[in-house]
Amino acid sequence: MLPPRIKEVKVLEDYKLLLFYENNEQRVYDMKPNLQYEAFKKLKDYELFRKVHAAGETIEWETGEDVSPESLYLNSIKQN
Repeated sequence: MLPPRIKEVKVLEDYKLLLFYENNEQRVYDMKPNLQYEAFKKLKDYELFRKVHAAGETIEWETGEDVSPESLYLNSIKQN
């Protein structure tokens, strides 16, 4: 089962992302652990990192990086 679709993403400090889901949930995902991997090394450039956008159930960057919908949802912290 796929998580709900992401309708918006906002960049927070310290490589964290605030995800707005269609079911009205808001969750914070910390991208910093991902930056150690080769696939995400370009995103250490904070200006590039800030160019993230919602793409259905996931998020992506203009250089092609994305995160699996399940990882985003299960490894994020639900906000009140």
